[in-house]
Amino acid sequence: MFNTIFPNIHKEGYKFLAISIVATFIVLLFSKFLGSILILATIWVYYFFRDPERYPINDDSFLVSPADGLITDISERTGPIELQLENTTYTKASIFMNVFNCHVNRTPLTGTVEEINYKPGKFLNASLDKASDENERNYYKIKCSKSGEEIIIVQIAGLIARRIVCEVEQGQSLKQGDRIGMIRFGSRVDIYFKNKKVLAKIGQNVVAGESLIASE
Repeated sequence: MFNTIFPNIHKEGYKFLAISIVATFIVLLFSKFLGSILILATIWVYYFFRDPERYPINDDSFLVSPADGLITDISERTGPIELQLENTTYTKASIFMNVFNCHVNRTPLTGTVEEINYKPGKFLNASLDKASDENERNYYKIKCSKSGEEIIIVQIAGLIARRIVCEVEQGQSLKQGDRIGMIRFGSRVDIYFKNKKVLAKIGQNVVAGESLIASE
């Protein structure tokens, strides 16, 4: 129960939480009203950077969600040109993370990170489809240990986000649900896959590392 109310926070949040706490104490010396607002802001910072444990299905017949948030699109698309996959057709699912979602991203399956490709870009609203091609983004190509198939995860910075955090490296082995990074302050994650039955639906809220996106 304690861990549910007070979850662990991601290391990226320590600096922001410390700044918010110090600012709150200083402002409280001069204004209880403004200090109260900053107390609420500090609580929000803490929960934005929360990093709770997740419990994946541990079955690579399924893809679990790479992010918390709302599924805004499921469609057939060509692969990212940045990974030379523009001639390959995938199913793409987009998950929009608002500023109240947990922003820690996870791998949908057990496998090896074959490629990581970071692209600087704009900071359009992450819910817009063109954000996939124009915003700051980071690509992960992950090869499934079980089937040998490859999936693509794309972290896309949003309107407020200004930093994509990558916590894995090329060649690293991952278990389903392992953390791969996070995006600060509102963003989107796309997942590209093939040869699977889509289980999720547009408008569905999903949980990273637990909600089922697709199956064999």
